[in-house]
Amino acid sequence: MERKALIFNIQKYNLYDGPGIRTLVFFKGCPLRCLWCSNPEGQKKNCQILFKKDLCTHCGACAAVCPAGVHVMDFVEKKHSIRRDVECVGCGRCVEACTRKALSLTGELRTISEILEVIEEDSMFYQSSGGGVTLGGGEVLMQPEAAVNLLAACRQRGINTAIETCGFARPEVIRKVAEVTDLFLFDLKHVDSATHYKLTGVRNEQILENLQWLLENRASVKVRVPLLKGVNDSEADVEAMVRFLTPYKDNRNFKGIDLLPYHKLGVNKYAQLGMEYPLQGDPALSEADLARVEGIIRKFDFPVTVIRH
Repeated sequence: MERKALIFNIQKYNLYDGPGIRTLVFFKGCPLRCLWCSNPEGQKKNCQILFKKDLCTHCGACAAVCPAGVHVMDFVEKKHSIRRDVECVGCGRCVEACTRKALSLTGELRTISEILEVIEEDSMFYQSSGGGVTLGGGEVLMQPEAAVNLLAACRQRGINTAIETCGFARPEVIRKVAEVTDLFLFDLKHVDSATHYKLTGVRNEQILENLQWLLENRASVKVRVPLLKGVNDSEADVEAMVRFLTPYKDNRNFKGIDLLPYHKLGVNKYAQLGMEYPLQGDPALSEADLARVEGIIRKFDFPVTVIRH
């Protein structure tokens, strides 16, 4: 039986996650809970329902067809609600039954061949732009066997491969994936482990060890820094990151640093998933802030790029 991957989106014509024009495949499931996560629908490794309450007329059509009991209808109060403690089976019947388009399903099991078919549709763009496929999420390394199968299939077809990763994985997973990956877009959220735990829910020792292994073993790596004002943009924070990377600065496989300024693109999805947005305040950086951080990094002669979505 062919291996399947649980994904929640395939985005074409991506220009931000690797060189050239790329197809970005979002894998579901992530071991981190970053306070600023813009893809909360990618955190859990199961299907979920996004619910736009303002569009719901509480007709009960979804509850009538849901086999798992995710949808509940109180006919006395004439109110529809979603049980988040019940696991969605991903059948999509509720989405089809909703005439108001208040519901959408996130999470779909697809075979490697099915995903590859979508990726190959844009082969001509990859060839003309030097692009390819990037696997992201969520966290793609939560589904390592499916990731390796898909990356290997792309490699066999001459398609450039990249993954966007938080790096929190067993060392053997990193080594296996490295065999079929042309570029790692590796998140470095904070060098201090205690602070990293407060921001993401996990410590970073294994992440840093995996990053060092990749840089020491000739895997192409571009470090990506999600940047938040008052969180990891201080001179001390930035210099600590630079010092960690300094031994690898002149390695040909180290491709520099991308700065990813905080944005609010995923905030609305939290309410649709019955979640509270965990980040307080507005940690967006001004252009002056970005220039300041970029200047600190350039002072140490590191190549750095600000990625603006």
